[in-house]
Amino acid sequence: MDASREPSGSSAAGGEGRTAPPLRWSVVVFWLVLVTVVLAVIGVFLDRETRLAPFLVVLPALIAGRGSVRQTAVASAWVTVMIAGALFDTAEDTIGAATATVVFAVVFNGLSVARAAQRVHSEREIARLRSAAAALQRQLLRPFPLMTDQLIVHGLYQPVEEDSRVGGDVYEVVASPYGSRVFIADVQGKGLPAISAAFSVLSAFREAAIAEPTLTAVVDALEDAVLRHNSFAAQAGESERFVTALVLGIGSDTEVQAINCGHVPPLLLHGDRDGPVLKGEPCVPLGLDALSPEPRTVEWFSFPRGSTLLLCTDGVTEARDPSGTFYPLEERAAAWGDVRPGDLPATVHRDLRRHAAGTQGDDTALMVLRRRPVGEVD
Repeated sequence: MDASREPSGSSAAGGEGRTAPPLRWSVVVFWLVLVTVVLAVIGVFLDRETRLAPFLVVLPALIAGRGSVRQTAVASAWVTVMIAGALFDTAEDTIGAATATVVFAVVFNGLSVARAAQRVHSEREIARLRSAAAALQRQLLRPFPLMTDQLIVHGLYQPVEEDSRVGGDVYEVVASPYGSRVFIADVQGKGLPAISAAFSVLSAFREAAIAEPTLTAVVDALEDAVLRHNSFAAQAGESERFVTALVLGIGSDTEVQAINCGHVPPLLLHGDRDGPVLKGEPCVPLGLDALSPEPRTVEWFSFPRGSTLLLCTDGVTEARDPSGTFYPLEERAAAWGDVRPGDLPATVHRDLRRHAAGTQGDDTALMVLRRRPVGEVD
């Protein structure tokens, strides 16, 4: 999946780097000049010019925390020259102290440059690892749009490129002998182990969607896959995980089968019939079937031609604005009935970013399902 594409009916762009932006040179120069002038003015009023100059030595250390190696080196050179100049006209009995001050400044500034170099190297390594984790997620998933005989599916996928928060959102559409099988899921937890669990359940769906004649058999295969993964995880000392999932079976008629395993329910966009289409209670998530006294059952709903079905993960519904309010998906969806299905992912993405003030705390996956017109061929 191309990590550079924006979510306009196809795969979303990869998340931006999460490292702090570097300091601008104008900021570095401003603070160097400002602090130097302030200390000089204070020294004049106190008649202690040479005593205050050594305080400049803290500037390179501060710049090393955010600036580049070159900026830290320039700041170090500036400070060393200023301190040496301020101590140049020194009485003979204090030459030793002045020399020691300059030597200390040189050593301390050298350490600041080394610290900046170490920080920059660490940030590059972390960014590389984050990008690799997000790239791994994208390689598990096929790019949008996805097509079968019955469906055209647009969507977006926006992973969080942060090692500790990268999640396990997955999706798939499979053309089977029994119609189109649609799958969207979210693995509990974060980090690379969540991606491992996501790969297990996604692989199981791709196989079971073609092999199993009933939707309940497909979900049973997914349950077994999660249990097997948890067994291997326990042997490796890792935490067991459950997976929320929504599995749909869509044939040539307007009735759709659905099994909701604790996932965000689908929304229908169709004039005055907008809103959730599943009326029953969700089943337990994958991996927790042993805790439920009742087996998972299929629920049917109508998916008329000309309507749009919206599926997503909780990265959409649980996105918060600065005040902590969740994203009102159902409320916003009521205004999207006239948006072309191919444009809807980008519309949702922009609105979601506005709501969350540009921040992203979780992976985001969104699928927009549209029935293919009768007689249309690839």
